[in-house]
Amino acid sequence: MTDIQKESFARSSARIYMRLLGYVKAYWVPFAISIVGFAIFASSQPAMAWVLKYFVDGLNTGDNALFFGVPMIWGFPLFIIAVAFYQGIGSFLGNYYIAKVSLGVVHDLRTALFNNFLTLPNSYFDAHSSGHLVSRVTFNVTMVTGAATDAIKVIFREGLSVIFLFAYLLWMNWQLTLVLMAILPVIGVMVNSTSKKFRSQSKKIQTAMGDVTHVTSETIQGYRVVRSFGGERYESERFGKASENNRARGLKMTRTGAVYTPTLQLVTYSAMAVVMFLVLFLRGDSSVGDLVSYITAAALIPKPIRQLSEVSANIQKGIAAAESVFEQLDEEPELDQGTLEREQVSGQLDVCDLGFVYPGTDKPVLMDISFSVKPGQMVALVGRSGSGKSTLANLIPRFYNHDDGQIRLDGVPVEQYRLRNLRHHIALVGQNVTLFNDTIANNIAYGDLAGAPLEDIKAAAEAAYAKEFIDMLPQGFDTMVGENGVLLSGGQRQRLAIARALLKNSPVLILDEATSALDTESERHIQAALDRVMQGRTTLVIAHRLSTIEKADTILVMDQGRIVERGSHAELLALNGYYARLHSMQFEEEKQG
Repeated sequence: MTDIQKESFARSSARIYMRLLGYVKAYWVPFAISIVGFAIFASSQPAMAWVLKYFVDGLNTGDNALFFGVPMIWGFPLFIIAVAFYQGIGSFLGNYYIAKVSLGVVHDLRTALFNNFLTLPNSYFDAHSSGHLVSRVTFNVTMVTGAATDAIKVIFREGLSVIFLFAYLLWMNWQLTLVLMAILPVIGVMVNSTSKKFRSQSKKIQTAMGDVTHVTSETIQGYRVVRSFGGERYESERFGKASENNRARGLKMTRTGAVYTPTLQLVTYSAMAVVMFLVLFLRGDSSVGDLVSYITAAALIPKPIRQLSEVSANIQKGIAAAESVFEQLDEEPELDQGTLEREQVSGQLDVCDLGFVYPGTDKPVLMDISFSVKPGQMVALVGRSGSGKSTLANLIPRFYNHDDGQIRLDGVPVEQYRLRNLRHHIALVGQNVTLFNDTIANNIAYGDLAGAPLEDIKAAAEAAYAKEFIDMLPQGFDTMVGENGVLLSGGQRQRLAIARALLKNSPVLILDEATSALDTESERHIQAALDRVMQGRTTLVIAHRLSTIEKADTILVMDQGRIVERGSHAELLALNGYYARLHSMQFEEEKQG
């Protein structure tokens, strides 16, 4: 590592650590109490060595020896109990209040990370696996607190212990103590060189742990597919590799520490050996008590020095974890430069010369898209997979920001609306339904809809043809649906999602393959319900089944990101082009089925 790289590493570590300590500021009162506690604990360290001087000298004096005016036989035991009590108070104050700081910092960081998730753009989630993101909130934050508080605990408790012990040794014999202090530069060099290894290895451990979480998350979420296709062995091997990589990384870091600690002890005890030689060689007129006291105090130093040196590993682990946490917290939130907020909109939707390229790619997904939808009208988008239909639907509520052209709602470009206000006017039902591990009622009345009257929830469920199956459940609307609605069928989940959109009662309704998971009878009922609720609403329907969009005012046929045909169902059939071929193919499939 070059001098420039070393300097950059040091600056980076210091900057991250100072930012990390910023989270401790909110807890400065318990932090200050903990420091006082550690100071009390540390100040008790030389006391035992000090009392040994009088104890040994008193043994030579005989039974008449006094300790602060009290017979030695009573004075020494009482003094030891008093020191233990004094030390216990310091230990309690230090450990309890630093734990209070530590748990507070964990809570604050996790909350900040989670709240940050809610502001990030779609593209961020597209580029990062959920397992690695979850690992940051769970594993990385725990590592961070090791640097923010646990390390501080050791630094102050053991650091103050070393200071008090060295002060006592200097008071006893400053010449010998200077010999002992000569090892400090050697320790500093060892700590500095090992810190870089700890940080590098800790980063790799965190990535490996993210892989373990990622594989676990995917397997749990897709357990039906795993079992249906006999993927148990594959997933077991995949998890085994990820876990083995994590084990190997952890072992490598442990090996670094295992070599580092005894080497440091060897250096420390070598210095101790030199001091003891000099004590015995140059004892002069010192009493036996003086020698025993000095050697005892010197013997107490290696332990706190060792713990101080080992704290470097925790600090580097924490800094590596903090780096990944702060990288996410520093991500630009979803772009929202809009200022307009409207209580209501009519639902007039105009798309003009729209073009779009996904971030990080070169290939255009949409090109020259133009159409208009008047309030109360229904426009359908059809075309084969990958033609850009769902992308277009995602641009209207600004899940992505388009590159070229305009999307206008009531004549105003959508980017001029505040995001929250824009999405308030749009209800979206996607092909991949998201339900939460909550009751059916709470899944329908979710988010801004929370607290809606039960009568309205039931009406929305009935309009979505969901009330029939809900009433058959043991607890009705209070039935828990399981994680992502696992206890319901695909069609039932889809109907709850439609009920949620109907309860929202927005002027713009987007249905992205909203009836794809329904059987023919359910689809017929929902289609009738949608016919009613679409009155007075601007409706954009993406459908694979052409039979569901025959009543659309306008059908837009898309292919490779462009609109290749447009018109009513009858007009497009008469045109005998792309739409007519799709319709004919589906008609034959349904006939054969």
